[in-house]
Amino acid sequence: MAACWRTRECDPDIQKDCQHAVTDYDMCPSKCFFAACDRPTHEVTSDPALVFDPDIDRDQALKQSCLYCVFFLTKGPHKPQP
Repeated sequence: MAACWRTRECDPDIQKDCQHAVTDYDMCPSKCFFAACDRPTHEVTSDPALVFDPDIDRDQALKQSCLYCVFFLTKGPHKPQP
């Protein structure tokens, strides 16, 4: 099962015509209706310590809404340490 930040909320028919789902690296904007996260683990934060943590691998998120989600910021992928 894929991590929630690696799944789009829209179905494959919508994805084939969506300008944001062109590749696996294009990020769905938070203003997109289908990018809204309704998972119970989704919690928006404005905590600067989480939002600006340089160790979080934000490139792994497919949705902008993940970039402000406590679950992604605390449980998501981190950049490898040198």
